Amino acid sequence: MSAPQREVYTVTVAGLTRDLRLFEVAPGVRIAIINILGDTELVQAVARELAPRISKSSAEVLVTAEAKSIPLAHALSVELGMPYVVLRKVYKPYMGDALEAHTVSITTGAPQKLYLDEKDRSMLAGRNVALVDDVISTGSTLQGMRVLMDKVNAHVAAQVAIFTEGDRARWGDIIALGHLPIFIDDDAGRPD
Repeated sequence: MSAPQREVYTVTVAGLTRDLRLFEVAPGVRIAIINILGDTELVQAVARELAPRISKSSAEVLVTAEAKSIPLAHALSVELGMPYVVLRKVYKPYMGDALEAHTVSITTGAPQKLYLDEKDRSMLAGRNVALVDDVISTGSTLQGMRVLMDKVNAHVAAQVAIFTEGDRARWGDIIALGHLPIFIDDDAGRPD
């Protein structure tokens, strides 16, 4: 059975073109979804573009939230020779005395938790970090990551994404390669 045909929004980033499928996240509101999982060509190209920009900051460790941005954090780690930490969305007993923060995902609309594994706390304590995400839309995930960084006295030296989304003016301090509109259905059918 084939997948339903969806409207797409075409982007070019790091010299590569991708058709991003549009998904409704609220009545009459659609967003373009980039899923970098399995797209090694795009992940590597984006990491090569972002790495020099991150290296201008004082970041010593990369931090990302589970799951879609993990390949990007890994590729950036290789490019920069810098370790990375993944904040998990589900607590597992082996994570020990993990720290926790709350966030809300735009793609699910549901509250989520982020956990910093006990083993990673010492790697972040008092260090300069770069927060990494694939797309920054509402800033909720970033806020959750910042809460955890505050709990270990880590300094956020950079915030990095492939794309920002929505109100471009909100994201002036984000290192990003592009910006995605939010598509609001109205009489003209134009993106916001």
